[in-house]
Amino acid sequence: MARSLRKGPYIDPRLAKKIAAMKPGDRQVMKTWSRSAIITPEMVGFAFGVHNGKQFVPVQVAEDMVGHKLGEFSPTTKFSRHGGQLQKEMEQQKAQAEQPGAKLDGPGAKKGGSASGPPAGGAAKPGKPVNKFAKGGK
Repeated sequence: MARSLRKGPYIDPRLAKKIAAMKPGDRQVMKTWSRSAIITPEMVGFAFGVHNGKQFVPVQVAEDMVGHKLGEFSPTTKFSRHGGQLQKEMEQQKAQAEQPGAKLDGPGAKKGGSASGPPAGGAAKPGKPVNKFAKGGK
């Protein structure tokens, strides 16, 4: 839920005092723990060190950031890609395929000299029982 217009934007009083004391264009980083402070037009051009719980992340304020909170530009969690082991194998295969003259090795690669696909007619493999309840069963 957005903050009430009657109250106005929240700015930490200590942060506002630091901004008033600095000159525009100063490259000194102002460290702050106030992630909930809303970026105002007076903050444009300043550099802030926004704490993410472990360290201060440098944030250079630009015009298009006005109205957002400082904490939005300092992620608190480290993103590690999705997927896991299968994703890693797929990326390795993709990298090998991009290299000229590389052979595909892995779970998707065909092994052996048989170019034919599965047995014709849907016949079961030797040693496997036939499911008589499947479609087309007797």
